[in-house]
Amino acid sequence: MSGTVRVIVLNADEQVAPELRAALLSVAGVRIVAEIDEPALLPQALAQFPAEVLLVHLDPHPAAMMDVVAPLLEAHKDQLAAIGMTDDRDADLVVRAMRAGMREFLWKPFPPEQLCEILQRVGAEAQSAGRRCGRLFVVLGTCGGVGATTLATNLAVELAQLEGWTADANPTARPRVALVDLDLRFGQVAIQLDAQPAYTIAELAETPEQIDPQMLERAMFKHACGVHVLARPADFAQAEQITPAHAASVLASLLEHYDFVVADLPLRFDPGARAVFDMADTYLLVLQLLVPAVRNADRILQALDRSGYAAERLRLVCNRFGRESGYLQPGDVEATLRRKLDFTLPEDWKVSSTAVNMGAPLLSHAPKTKLRQAYRELALTLARGAEPPGETADDGAGDRERKGLFSFLAGAKP
Repeated sequence: MSGTVRVIVLNADEQVAPELRAALLSVAGVRIVAEIDEPALLPQALAQFPAEVLLVHLDPHPAAMMDVVAPLLEAHKDQLAAIGMTDDRDADLVVRAMRAGMREFLWKPFPPEQLCEILQRVGAEAQSAGRRCGRLFVVLGTCGGVGATTLATNLAVELAQLEGWTADANPTARPRVALVDLDLRFGQVAIQLDAQPAYTIAELAETPEQIDPQMLERAMFKHACGVHVLARPADFAQAEQITPAHAASVLASLLEHYDFVVADLPLRFDPGARAVFDMADTYLLVLQLLVPAVRNADRILQALDRSGYAAERLRLVCNRFGRESGYLQPGDVEATLRRKLDFTLPEDWKVSSTAVNMGAPLLSHAPKTKLRQAYRELALTLARGAEPPGETADDGAGDRERKGLFSFLAGAKP
């Protein structure tokens, strides 16, 4: 797809949410910036989240849904493309929707490529209008101590060293990179870079609908390596006040001003994590060749699949690869998870732990080590958007995803 397409979803039918999410995220370049299940929340979402598309699932009560969205469509018809979908064949409903400003109206069942074609067209229009968006890489560990935060930190540092990856394609300029600590209580991103920020994500979350470039510049800690860090709140009380919508709004703002955003997530799969996964271009799931990590990885993969997240956006990263004593065999792990390990990071615990204790990235602490080179290759591969060395194992999962997408668009009942 040409350009990123940001989508706000209004869907009051919880049963079809996973299939609808899968339908959208199966299209490259699509990013769900907000999922709304209460029509009354739509005005706030439209004000808070920049988007090119509003997708309205009108069922199960199309007429009542149109009563809410019609005035909003009229007010925003010049800013975003509205798409409606429903089982209802009422011609008056279609006429009303089109008069209100809905650009496309889809009756279920409809072919999967029809929605894809609409989104691609909107993406091309957004790119031609000069509306560009950064890319979001989400890092999630499978259990404590697997090195997810260290990976997120060094990945951001290495992305900031690349040349020619800015939004304006300047061949010599380095990209603007933001590193966000979304472990709001126990995050360690700032510590790993020996940063002492004056402001944190808490300040941006106070007024998420009013975040502007000046606020971002003030909140971000500028590290010498080129990375801009958004740290976790200073205390637990501030963390309690930050909702998933706040975090998503902050990320949406960052993606408008940075070429790459790396988000370090806490180990949990809750509404906050799902809101971030909606927006991500790539999910990096970090594990080690240990039973607890592999078991949790399997559970996370199953949860992502059930929730409709695109498997092709996920990458498995095996940290501390190469240790012999007491570790599982990579082939056995891949068989258990039913997919290949996409990236491996070599074992170098002594160097890595010393760098963490010193608050320095490997770029400055140990630039010639194999581990640092592995971080650099990971950053380069993600920046290119290329497929990693590993390939997804053919265990039928792809067929299940295609069947799920088709069944939704074909109007099959959940």
